Amino acid sequence: MVDIGKVVANAVKKHGKDPSRLIDVLRDLQSELGCIPDEASAQVAESLDLSKSDVEGVVTFYHFFSRDTRGKYTVYLNNSAVAVMKGRDAVAKAFEQAAGCSFGSTTFDGQIGLYDTSDIGMNDQEPAALINGVVFTNLTSEKAKDLVFQMKAGKSVESMVKETGDGQNKSDLIGAMVKNNIMKTGQVIFAPYEAGSGIKKAIEMSPEEVIEEVKKSNLRGRGGAGFPTGMKWEFTRNAKGKKTYIICNGDEGEPGTFKDRVIFTERAQMLFDGMAVAGYAIGADEGILYLRAEYEYLLKYLESVLESMRQNNLLGKNVAGKRGFNFNITIKLGAGAYICGEESALIESAEGKRGEPRNRPPFPAQHGYAGYPTSVNNVESLCAVARIMVQSAAWFLKMGTTQSFGTKVLSVSGDCSKPGIYEVEFGETLQSLLDEAGAPDAVAVQVGGPSGKCVGSKDFGKKISFEELPTGGSIIIIGPKTDLLGIVHNFMDFFVEESCGWCTPCRAGNMILKDRLEKIMAGKGTESDLKEMEQWCRIVKSTSRCGLGQTSPNPIATTIENFREVYEAKLQKGADFVSEFDLSKAVQEYCKTAGRNPNIEGH
Repeated sequence: MVDIGKVVANAVKKHGKDPSRLIDVLRDLQSELGCIPDEASAQVAESLDLSKSDVEGVVTFYHFFSRDTRGKYTVYLNNSAVAVMKGRDAVAKAFEQAAGCSFGSTTFDGQIGLYDTSDIGMNDQEPAALINGVVFTNLTSEKAKDLVFQMKAGKSVESMVKETGDGQNKSDLIGAMVKNNIMKTGQVIFAPYEAGSGIKKAIEMSPEEVIEEVKKSNLRGRGGAGFPTGMKWEFTRNAKGKKTYIICNGDEGEPGTFKDRVIFTERAQMLFDGMAVAGYAIGADEGILYLRAEYEYLLKYLESVLESMRQNNLLGKNVAGKRGFNFNITIKLGAGAYICGEESALIESAEGKRGEPRNRPPFPAQHGYAGYPTSVNNVESLCAVARIMVQSAAWFLKMGTTQSFGTKVLSVSGDCSKPGIYEVEFGETLQSLLDEAGAPDAVAVQVGGPSGKCVGSKDFGKKISFEELPTGGSIIIIGPKTDLLGIVHNFMDFFVEESCGWCTPCRAGNMILKDRLEKIMAGKGTESDLKEMEQWCRIVKSTSRCGLGQTSPNPIATTIENFREVYEAKLQKGADFVSEFDLSKAVQEYCKTAGRNPNIEGH
């Protein structure tokens, strides 16, 4: 029998009895015990001087924590829209038949648990799953059955990986079957890069000069919001505080986005170099990479890159020989929560709490991690900074449009023959990208993931840029054989599941929108339902507390705007009201209890 007290004590000791490492402690317990029972929560609370409700709040908030066992082998099968497009349902059925349990449950012997998860960053190689944190891609029904057979035989999950991917994926420290699928390289991110070159250039300047150079480059955040990077750094440096922090937002949770996964794999040195440049510029001596739980398979490799940098004096004391510049980087893992992509929710999570967005102001630049001024930057943005240091702002400004400079790394997936990573210069048209990706019959494109915009052929000539088609990186292509409303429904399912529940517009409004969508999809909707949906979209967007709720209606709002005919084809013609009440269904339970047949009139 497992000694829960000993497991808890070891986990707490490993992370230094630090309340800000609560999520790390709980991750260890989940891995060791298969769940986080009440007894363990109470002992963790006592050990970290927290209330039990604080610990329970964190346990119940994150997707990968559970108070009930999820099996010796825990299978998380991606159910994102693209996974469904690529045959996810057949794979799920094969898992259920072979394991002998349905999704959302564990086999009677506690060996195998089957669970859904919304996105694991593998949209270019779906269907995909995580089994005890190990990635399995391009699954088929046959592969699913074979995996269950090996689980029942007691094999280690690592031994089930029969082949490895390209680049660093095949290294001993990663050993994953994941493929990079880099289809197009540009001059900024995927051009050759010399380790340490960015920080070595930066320390030749003063911190203020580094910030000025980044401002001159007009580099805007690559996470989607597009806030000027240099301006954010300037605000942070000028804020009052005994210390400052730089945080890299590696919580790539937008379905359809996987560019950061590839950057972590092939450009980790460049990323950490960019963080060092940021640390030097804003006066920070600590940096944090917040890494999403789904990318835990990259942790050992990323830690090895950091250790190599320390040994080569690119991190640590007097970085690159710059006297007085001391800077180090630590990695903190999430536990499965899309909302943590929002910068203030990410900070809360990095502090070991529930990932709930903060009220703003104050903004993180004034009051961020541990209450200190903090700059939160996207993975791609920090890589771009390292390149700008080497090549100069003037060089960077030669690429792009009049308002969008440099390149953009795109994650392309869906109905195309060449899914993968494309680094394009800002200003390339969407049509050009579709041609490159092998999507000649695309009828719709979801630009920017579910929270972005769904556009049709009339917009394919627009430029990928902040001014015309802004995107954090996700490009999902939808062909003529794919049910557009099915995709929209999948997106709304995602937002309903991922809402933190703090504010009513997001918590309840998205459910209302989803219910109305389902009514229309069932052929029971009317024109008034369509108008109501448009009204609810405006309400949820304008009254929600954070970016999740402010963008969650977009799948419905933008498809009504650009594909209204798809909705109208489902509506009841000439009807102002269609009852949603099903009398037969409503009395089924009563009739079953009373022993009556609801189908016999007058019975």
